[in-house]
Amino acid sequence: MSFSEKGKLSGDDIHLTPLINDLDTGIWQYNFNTREVKWSSGFYAVLGYQFNEIECSVNTFFEHLLYHGDKPAFTNAINNRVTDDTTPLQLRFLTKKNGYQWFETTIRKQDDENGSIVYGSLININRYKHNDLLSAHNQATNDDAFKTARLGIWEIDTQNVNTIVLSKQVYELFDLQNHLNLSVEEFISFFEPPYRPVLQNAVNNTINHSRPFDIDLLLRSAKNNMLWLKVKAVPVINHFGKCTAIKGIVQDIDSDKRKLLKLEQSINLLTDQNRRLQNFAYIVSHNLRSHTGNLQFMVNLFEQADAREEREEIFSHIKAISESLDGTIEHINEIVKIQTEITKERKVVELEPMFRTICSALKNNIEAINARVEWDFTQCREISYIPAYMESILQNLLTNSLKYSSPERQPIIKCYTLAEGNHIYLIFEDNGLGIDLERYGDKLFGMYKTFHNNSDAKGIGLFITRNQVEALGGSIKVDSTVNAGTKFTIRLV
Repeated sequence: MSFSEKGKLSGDDIHLTPLINDLDTGIWQYNFNTREVKWSSGFYAVLGYQFNEIECSVNTFFEHLLYHGDKPAFTNAINNRVTDDTTPLQLRFLTKKNGYQWFETTIRKQDDENGSIVYGSLININRYKHNDLLSAHNQATNDDAFKTARLGIWEIDTQNVNTIVLSKQVYELFDLQNHLNLSVEEFISFFEPPYRPVLQNAVNNTINHSRPFDIDLLLRSAKNNMLWLKVKAVPVINHFGKCTAIKGIVQDIDSDKRKLLKLEQSINLLTDQNRRLQNFAYIVSHNLRSHTGNLQFMVNLFEQADAREEREEIFSHIKAISESLDGTIEHINEIVKIQTEITKERKVVELEPMFRTICSALKNNIEAINARVEWDFTQCREISYIPAYMESILQNLLTNSLKYSSPERQPIIKCYTLAEGNHIYLIFEDNGLGIDLERYGDKLFGMYKTFHNNSDAKGIGLFITRNQVEALGGSIKVDSTVNAGTKFTIRLV
């Protein structure tokens, strides 16, 4: 049955039949009571058929034309649609020549004396739908690429620098809900304080001088995660060369950046170690040459001396030189041991028992100056380390604190561990003489460097301690105030 059949529209509307049939849009109608179906000529045309080429029936509509996957949506719409709901449906219908194509149909429902009727239009939207699907596919592909690359985009309109437009990937990197609107100042505030003026100046330079930028910045996200980001931007300029907008990207480079920083740290450490090794070789060769030269000179004098008293005096000098030479060789052995013992397997070192043993060994020194030694290893009771290194570090620092205590007050020496983030620290502090860091800071860990008039000072202990700590990837720093005390902070891991 068709709209062209005379008499099927009401008498007042019969003149609309030719107009409806001339439209490049299909019109359909279905009566629930009579199961009567009507299609306009345009309905056949948009599907590629000639008028009456296919049977106008419910069976043809559902079993031949409508894609089976879209039947539930259509059935639900015609059965449950309320009168004022005009939301269109996008469905697939089988065309005569081009297979299934996308159509948009409106659905209206009306109840009158002829029964309950649903009717609507049918428009071919296949080209637009394909464009939409292609656009959605491209967007999904871009989203996947951005997500894989951990990359987001942002834009600032220079006419309104108070706001910044961010893609959802940027919100994800910042651990923010994507409905929040940020100002440029708020955007910059998420970066760590040292990097905020860097980014602010870069943005200002782009606005004022159209200069692009590419900088690495450390972000603290809304969930307190620390993340290295690459922030790049280029200006968008008008015909007069004036910057009208800034378009940029942010990319998660955290993993690569941390590897690079670690590599740079290793290179700096190696460079420093090589420099100290060269200095060590120079000092050792100089000392050995000095000892052997003095020894040769004294031996010659001894051979030329006739008097017994003179020979005994010269021999005492030879003995002193020999003892000094032995001390130098012993120091060399200690330093060489650092490199030989580094190949030894790390073991779990229990810090408190080891420290107690060292205190027992130095009991006489502690009691001689009435020193109070306190320790607290509750934050880290044990650590994987080379035992000989740890014993040497604890003994050197405790010996130094005892040796350079202040005679004006009871020596108080504290040794304890701290666990912060992924690092373990060993802290050693005292209230002794302190060190003038402004004067000796750059020489503190040098070989044969002493800073007090103490006859026992050799200037070798801190040199060895630093090498042992750094050989296992740690670091050591010192804070000190003259006549107040010294604090060594050792990052063990």
